[in-house]
Amino acid sequence: MADYIIMTDSCCDLPPELAEELEVLPLRLELKGREYRNFLDGREIGFQEFYDQVRAGEMPVTSAVNVGEFEEAMRPALEAGKDILCLCFSSALSTTYQSAVIAAKGLEEAFPERRVYVVDSLCASMGQGLFVWLCAREREKGLSLEALRDYAGETRGKVCHWFTVDDLNHLKRGGRVSATAALFGTMLSIKPVLHVDDQGRLIPMEKCRGRRASLLALVDHMEKTAIDPANQTVFISHGDCREDADLVAEEIRRRFGTKDIRVSYVGPVIASHTGAGVVALFFLGTER
Repeated sequence: MADYIIMTDSCCDLPPELAEELEVLPLRLELKGREYRNFLDGREIGFQEFYDQVRAGEMPVTSAVNVGEFEEAMRPALEAGKDILCLCFSSALSTTYQSAVIAAKGLEEAFPERRVYVVDSLCASMGQGLFVWLCAREREKGLSLEALRDYAGETRGKVCHWFTVDDLNHLKRGGRVSATAALFGTMLSIKPVLHVDDQGRLIPMEKCRGRRASLLALVDHMEKTAIDPANQTVFISHGDCREDADLVAEEIRRRFGTKDIRVSYVGPVIASHTGAGVVALFFLGTER
């Protein structure tokens, strides 16, 4: 059985220590006329620096991983005799997946004996991170490339994403939600709760009065669909609001006895569209 690598992109928002065995390609953002690559370790722009600038009113512009960057990353692995499983940010939110597909197709002729499978994760932020992390755990168990590709296809629809933002204006500006959806989220201090649906789209689901209610609503949704919540690994990401993320984590521990909860930042590319103050909860459920 030929060796293979798992490749993904930086919208997975994994802490660097959870991504050591992965090939992670950075998306980019432009802020105050300067371009940065969104490395998981923040080497080009730190999390605090980024969020300080967003809170000061700066509006970053993001760009996907392009075809050339995927080809450049894929070619050395193929030359080394390795196959590739590439798990990409939701195609409903970015062209990254399409770029990976084109790159893989373009390399077929040069490497006819190698296999490159590109999977649309239909996930975002640490939901994509949880999905990729779960796939990496299965690879460690010895799954073949084809078996892991099949596992990825079966698992992605079970990765639940629930999140709340301070307001929807950042999402509206990026075209991720409609102007109508943004309007109700800014009225009367209403805090919107959204999820990522089966097609990888951001969908506003409900309105909560006040921040605490919106944070607890995330856990309410987990209670409805989570598979064996006490014994699964749960990811929480936040837009520079660790205390709010910790509140969600504590509520999960209180209700379900969940032991393994990982908390980390929402990275600059995702946060360019959510703004500061986003809190997102990711877990495995019976359905999204």
